[in-house]
Amino acid sequence: MPFRNASACVVMLLLATLAIAPLRAQDVPGIEICTVEKTMERRTSCLQSNVDFLQKTITKLNLDHQQKLDAANRQIDALKTSLAGLQKTLLDLQAAQTKIAEDLKKKQDAPPAKDASK
Repeated sequence: MPFRNASACVVMLLLATLAIAPLRAQDVPGIEICTVEKTMERRTSCLQSNVDFLQKTITKLNLDHQQKLDAANRQIDALKTSLAGLQKTLLDLQAAQTKIAEDLKKKQDAPPAKDASK
């Protein structure tokens, strides 16, 4: 039972510390409005931050799109291979069908065999 009271005290102390501590703003990357800056140095820094953010975003998007293009090209190559296999199968089936048709025609054109019992 003593651990129960100790853990409750730790939790209460932690909550009290969080309630007292001032909330700090985090620097979230993104486009900032630089016209509100008064000094030229801060405005230049703000603009450079925007440029850096945009360059990183463009680089990330280029990489994402290149990966998608590479995946699509791999899929296209697989489909081409599959299509070539299907075309070969179709040609084989057409050749077999032609051969069967020729064999049937030869049987129909052949004179009837004479009966050996006569």
